[in-house]
Amino acid sequence: MQKIFLFLAFFMMFHFEGNTQSSRKKIVDAEDAIVGASRMELYLPSLKGKNVAVVANQTSTFNNTHLVDTLLSKNIHLKKIFTPEHGFRGTADEGAHINNSIDEKTQLPIISLYGKNKKPTAEQLNDIDVIIFDLQDVGTRFYTYISTMTYVMEAAAENNIPIIVLDRPNPNGFYIDGPILEKENASFVGLHQVPVVYGLTIGEYAKMVNGEYWLNDSLQCNLTVIPLGNYDRNNIYELPVKPSPNLPNWESVYLYPSLCFFEGTIVSVGRGTEMPFQVYGHPQIESEYSFTPKQVDGRNKPLYCDTECYGKQLRQYATAYKKKPNELNLAWIIEAYNQLKDKGNFFNNFFVKLSGTKELQRQIENGLSEEEIRNSWKEELDKYKEIRAKYLLYKDF
Repeated sequence: MQKIFLFLAFFMMFHFEGNTQSSRKKIVDAEDAIVGASRMELYLPSLKGKNVAVVANQTSTFNNTHLVDTLLSKNIHLKKIFTPEHGFRGTADEGAHINNSIDEKTQLPIISLYGKNKKPTAEQLNDIDVIIFDLQDVGTRFYTYISTMTYVMEAAAENNIPIIVLDRPNPNGFYIDGPILEKENASFVGLHQVPVVYGLTIGEYAKMVNGEYWLNDSLQCNLTVIPLGNYDRNNIYELPVKPSPNLPNWESVYLYPSLCFFEGTIVSVGRGTEMPFQVYGHPQIESEYSFTPKQVDGRNKPLYCDTECYGKQLRQYATAYKKKPNELNLAWIIEAYNQLKDKGNFFNNFFVKLSGTKELQRQIENGLSEEEIRNSWKEELDKYKEIRAKYLLYKDF
């Protein structure tokens, strides 16, 4: 009897540990994956003897060297650099105007694709034979790099220029969640009918945009995706370079899909602090935790600058993510809405653009639970998953 008991105890311990470990995601260095940019044998021959434009920023690196510098060292004829929101060096604040300029190191012209000029013009492309696109995405619909990619693909199609997308890991690529964007709410923070968290690498997303005829006038571009090597979408990839000024670490990248909804409200997400997108707060929330936003490095003045805000610090939630379901957290915005008295002004017009639908605001205002809201997405999410499945380059979760 004692032997049987010991066997069962050992079995249960082993079984429990196995289930616990299998439910956990592994945090790995993004450099553990072989990024598309480093697989030069797959795309360098297509660049030889061609005039090349690069869409790049501070994330466009491998082996500690920027893609632009590497291509120049290979005698590739680079003509110009296009750059997205936050600029070529990734230091401009969200929404900041970025002027065209000259890169001091290479003397190449830098053309901003943020602001009025979101899509390369025919004139800007008249001396270009091929476009290379290499940006680190974070896997959320409202992060504008996929919108920039869409407009670049559209310009490439209109001007009969091939485009090569160099794939990179998606640090939020291990789940799919959120409302599907409705066409009437399309904007630069959401162009396509996809959920907030869409579960694709940027290369897979490019294939979906092209394959579903989502470019203007149902165009398709001459698209090549250079795939990742050694990539597991079940892992969280800790990025070697911060993708934008207010996503400084993997905690912020992981929390960003849930906390970005606050950008369409009167609640601060910690811009102007050392923990942007890792906290939320408001001067009138009752809480022991507080932070005070400050103007940083000459960037845009943050919400509630120099005013103490009370709320929550969420880094510990990110640290414990391995024990959490793979889904957006709506409890925080619901709780903040219920805590604040000024409910009539809680949401602003940007919230519908971020959520992609008027329904989420109505659901929160009407007191629906997190579970009830999430259930309302299921049918549309299932339809999206069928579309997504056609464009996967890597094993699914």
